Amino acid sequence: MGRKKSEMAVPGFTLGAFILLLLVSSVANYPSGKVTKSCHGMIPEHGRTPQSDPPCYISVSQTTFRPGEQIKVTLSGPPFKGFLLEARDENLTGPPIGSFTLIDSQVSQLLTCEDIQGSAVSHTSPSNKREIKVYWNAPSSAPNHIKFLATVVEKYNIYWVMIPGPIISQPNVLPFTTPKATIAPMPTLPPVSQLTKSFNASDCGNKKFCIRSPLNCDPEKELACVFLSFTRDAKSVMVEMSGPSKGYLSFAFSHDQWMGDDDAYVCILEDQTVHIQPSHLTGRSHPVVDSRDPLEDMAWRLADGVMQCSFRRNITFPGVKNRFDLNASYYIFLADGAADHGRIHKHSQQPLITYDKYNVTGYPENIGGSHSLFLLKVHGALMFVAWMTTVSVGVLIARFFKPVWLKPLFGDAAWFQVHRMLMLTTSALTFIAFLLPFIYRGGWNWHAGYHPYLGCIVMILAVLQLLSAAFRPPLHDPRRQMFKWTHWSMGTAARIIAVATMFLGMDLPGLNLPGPWKTYTMIGFVAWHVGTEIVLEVHTYRLSRKDEILDDDRIQILQSFTAAEAEGYAFKKAVLAIYVCGNLTFLTMFLSAINHL
Repeated sequence: MGRKKSEMAVPGFTLGAFILLLLVSSVANYPSGKVTKSCHGMIPEHGRTPQSDPPCYISVSQTTFRPGEQIKVTLSGPPFKGFLLEARDENLTGPPIGSFTLIDSQVSQLLTCEDIQGSAVSHTSPSNKREIKVYWNAPSSAPNHIKFLATVVEKYNIYWVMIPGPIISQPNVLPFTTPKATIAPMPTLPPVSQLTKSFNASDCGNKKFCIRSPLNCDPEKELACVFLSFTRDAKSVMVEMSGPSKGYLSFAFSHDQWMGDDDAYVCILEDQTVHIQPSHLTGRSHPVVDSRDPLEDMAWRLADGVMQCSFRRNITFPGVKNRFDLNASYYIFLADGAADHGRIHKHSQQPLITYDKYNVTGYPENIGGSHSLFLLKVHGALMFVAWMTTVSVGVLIARFFKPVWLKPLFGDAAWFQVHRMLMLTTSALTFIAFLLPFIYRGGWNWHAGYHPYLGCIVMILAVLQLLSAAFRPPLHDPRRQMFKWTHWSMGTAARIIAVATMFLGMDLPGLNLPGPWKTYTMIGFVAWHVGTEIVLEVHTYRLSRKDEILDDDRIQILQSFTAAEAEGYAFKKAVLAIYVCGNLTFLTMFLSAINHL
C-alpha cells in the first residue's frame, strides 16, 4: 500500500513547475525585445496608459551629419527594463530613417521596422539598464533634419512613449522649426463652443437613439458611463458622446465587426481643449484624418475626468467620400485611449461593439454592446471550465481516490469512470474552444502574441492524452509503467501550459478581463489547487506509513485498521467536497466577468 520516496518527489516537481510557470506567465510580455509590432506607434502592447514627464533622455555626439556618417546616440536615465529607439524625419510621420550599429550586443539588438533592416534598437532582456549606447548610420537619402525618439519601459504598467530626443541636421540647411501641423495638421475649423452642462439619458429610447455602457447608465449622474446618442431632425443628426478619458473618445460606423473601411469620429484632448475630428479607417491602423467641413454645431466639455463632445452632421453626403449614408444600418464601435500632442494611440482594450447592426436614424432605441464578441467570450468560458474545473477534479480523483471508489460502475471502477468522463469532457470543451477563434478570425491571429501558439500545444497534448489512454497496455503488461509516466508527463505539461495560456489570454484585446483582480484570482486558484494536492499527498503518505508500521510489527488488528482506513477515506471525500466548492467559486468569478464584458 505505501508509496516510495521517489514517487513522493513527483508532485513536488509538478507543483514547483506549475507555480514557476504561473509567475513567469503573469509578467511576461515581450522580455526578449522582439517588439516589431510596436515599430509604427512605438507603443508597448501592455494595455495601460503611458506616463508623462519621462525621466530618461537622449543625447548625441554631434548635432550635424552628412550622409554616410555615424552619430553616437545615448539613451540614459534611472533603471529601466525595456526600450525602443528610432530616428524619424522632422514631422515624425514617416518610417524610421537610417540604420543603427550596436556597441553592446548583450543589452541591445537591432530590429527590422517598416522593412528597413536595423532601423530600430530594443532590449535583449528585462534586466535593469541605466544607459544604452549605439551608433546611428545616416543614409544617402536622409532628410535635412532627423529627430531621435525612444519608448522606455520601467515595468509592465509604467512606461513612456516617444520620448523626444535632440534634432540633428545636415550642414548648411535652414534651422529646424516645429510647425504647428507637425503631428496632427488641422484644417480651418468651423466654430467650436463649450458645453455648459452634462449630457443626460432622459430621452433615450424616446427621442434619442442611445448606446450605453453599462446599460441604462446616465452620464449626468455616473462618471463611468460611456454614452453615445443620435437625435434626428429633418435632414441631420445631432451626436452626443461622453465617457471617462484623458486622451480621446471615438466612435465609428462599420459594415461588419472588423476595423477597416469605417466612418469614424474622434474627440481628442490637446492642451485642455477637445478637437472634434472626422476620420476614416482603412484597416487595423491609425485613423486617417478628414476635413471637418461636414460637421456643424461642434461643442465640448471637460469635467471630473469625463470628456464630452457633440456635433451635427447631415444624414446623407452625396459625393462626399468616407461619410456613410445614415439611412442604412451599421455596427457601431466605441473606443477610447491615450493621446499625446494631438496624436492618438491605439485603444487599450477592444472597442465596445454593438451586438447587431442598427439604423441610428430609425426608431429611437436604447441598446448596449460588448467589448468582446460572443465567439471569443464562449472560447474563454469553455477554456476556463475545461482547464480550471473538469481537468483539475479529474486529476485529483485519479491520483488520490483509487482505493476510495473501487466499486464497479458500468463495468469499471467508479473512480476510473468519473476520471474518464471528466477528461473526455475536458478534451471536448478544448476542441470546441480551439475552433472558435479560427471561425471568428477566418484564419490565424497574428496579433495575439504567444497565446495561440500555446493554445495549439495544449490542444495537441489533449489529443495525445486521449490516444495514449485509448491504447494503454493491460494492468500487468511490462509497458504499463512506461504508459503511466508518459500519461502523467503529458497531462502535467498540458495543465501547466493551459494555465499560462489563460494568463496571456485574459489580457488580449478580444477578452481583456478588467482590473488586476484577474491575476490575483488566477494565482488564488492555483494556490487553492496546489494546497489541496499537498494536503491529500501528506494524508496519503501518513496512511501508507501507518500501514508499514502495522505490517512490520505484525499486529493482528485488521478490524481496527479497517476503521482507520475508512476514517482516512472519509477525510479524502471531505477535502474533495471542499475543493470542488472552492474551485466552482473561482470558476464562477471568471465566468461572471466574461459575461459582463
